[in-house]
Parts: sequence; C-alpha cells; structure tokens
Amino acid sequence: MEIVNIQNLKKKFGKFEALKDVTFTINSGEVFGFIGPNGAGKSTTIRVLLGLIKASGGKASIFDLDVWKDNVKIHERIAYVPGDVNLWPNLTGGEIIDVFLNLKNQKHTEKTDQLIKEFNLDISKKARAYSKGNRQKVALIAALSTDCDLYIFDEPTSGLDPLMEQVFQKHILRLKAEGRAILLSSHILSEVEKLCDRIAIIKDGDIIESGSLSEMRHLTRLSVEVLTDKKVAGLETLQGLTSVEQDDTKLSLQVDAEYFDAFMKHLNNYNIISLHSNPPTLEDLFLRYYHHNEK
Repeated sequence: MEIVNIQNLKKKFGKFEALKDVTFTINSGEVFGFIGPNGAGKSTTIRVLLGLIKASGGKASIFDLDVWKDNVKIHERIAYVPGDVNLWPNLTGGEIIDVFLNLKNQKHTEKTDQLIKEFNLDISKKARAYSKGNRQKVALIAALSTDCDLYIFDEPTSGLDPLMEQVFQKHILRLKAEGRAILLSSHILSEVEKLCDRIAIIKDGDIIESGSLSEMRHLTRLSVEVLTDKKVAGLETLQGLTSVEQDDTKLSLQVDAEYFDAFMKHLNNYNIISLHSNPPTLEDLFLRYYHHNEK
C-alpha cells in the first residue's frame, strides 16, 4: 500500500529554489532511504511532508491526504524524530517520554520500559543534564513506543554511539516486519545500506538517482582484484576500466557493469590464479553520482 506520494515537489524561499523537482513514493513495509549532503533539500522535503512549510509547487500526500491541508489528521498516524532534539529542561527524561506519548493519545507500556532499558537511558535525570545523544534517545524511545503507520527519521542516530545505533537498527527492522512505512534520512551510509529497500539521492533540490541498491549497482562499477600467471596486456584497448593499478601479475581496477563480460573475455587469454569481484558500497555509489552530476 502506498503511504507517501510526492510528485514534482518544489519549494522556493524568495529567489532561492530549495526544492526543484522532488518525486518519490514510500510503501507500507518499506524502509526508504533519503540521502544527500547538508543543504541538499532533505530536511526541507521532510518539513513539507510534516506540514510545517507549504510547497511552492507539485503535490505531496500521506495516506492520500494533502500534507498541508490535512496535517492534523496525518500527524495522528505518524511519528517523527529530528536530528537535533530540543527538550523541556526542567522535566525528566521519563516525564518527557510520557508527554510525547500523551500527545499521541498513547500510553507508557512495557514496550516503553523495554526501550528505555535497551537504550540505557537514565529517565530520572532532568533534560538540562542530558547530552545530545541522550536527548536523541528520549525522542527515539517515544517514537518507537508509539503505534503509527509512518515513521519519519531525520538523522535520528546523530550523537549515538555504535551500540545504540545497533539498537535503533533492530527496531527499524521490527517496524518494517510489522508493515510500517519508514522514511530514513541519514548521513551514515552504512546504516542506510543495511536497512533500506529503496534509496533516493538528492542534490541541490533535485533527485539525481532513486531505486533499490541492486538497481543502482547495476548501473555502476565493480571492484575487481585478479592474480594471473603473467602480466595482463592490452588493458588500454578495453572500455569501462578505471582506477587501474598493476603490479606485475597482480591487477586491481574498477569496471563498469556493462563492460564486465568483455573484460572477463579478455582475461580468458590468461591463467587466472585468483579473482575477487565486489559490488560498490553505497558510499561508492553516492560519491560517484555526486561527482558525475557536478555542474
């Protein structure tokens, strides 16, 4: 079931175009990764989805409801965690969690207590004493305690240590298994790679690539390391090879997926002692798309 639908979304602040043409959908039971550097338009897109700012053009809907006109109805069914959480300084962490739950007409349950334990949060401390990571924990515990159809996370693990990131990832996979829809904007590419079914890369307000990781990898390069019985000659005649490093019979390079078969046919002229081929990481893809699309 389609939960989020954004079509040709635009947002201007004066003459500045923060969003030029953003289009994507998110389905139930899906983790959708939304990545790009600071200033690319991620948070602006999320603010439009939350009904905090009005789009300048295009359409955006959640649950088939207009994000601007019907934001109150939409908010009843979504949970949101920003990348920098501001809390009431004189309330304890436990009191704030309960406030957040009450705002969603939900109660403190055993699930809440389990999350507090897993995130190792001292809920007796007042918020003014919390580090950034502990403020994030408060918001994450409250959000993950709620029963919602859509969860929006904007840099949610900012300030968390790797152990707490693993706890967060475990619960994202739980939500996915329960059929929830999740929008995850994160600068931790390994996290996105591990969790997300589909990914959109945004740059300067435009979606420059979207799809599943396997679809993106099909259009990019493979890293290859090969050891042969003698030095491989004629590499300069082959198309699609980059980052070629050759040390006698040891060869490492990157090859575009569409030219991989031709490269392997060339290697058939040699006795291959060992060969290792790896798909690119999300970080490789991200950097390549950005460099390729630089103006």
